[in-house]
Amino acid sequence: MRTRLSVCRRKRVFASEEEARGAVFGEAVLLPYRCDRCGHVHLTSRTKGKRV
Repeated sequence: MRTRLSVCRRKRVFASEEEARGAVFGEAVLLPYRCDRCGHVHLTSRTKGKRV
């Protein structure tokens, strides 16, 4: 599923997956991914089709 540009602009941007993993707080399962729109790393709660 491709990220909409309007959603991409509202998400926090990380320089690397390691940096994104370090920013995870709480008990929510958030996974880093490279955005196909901007090329940066964001976090997602979607796990369908992804290795957890």
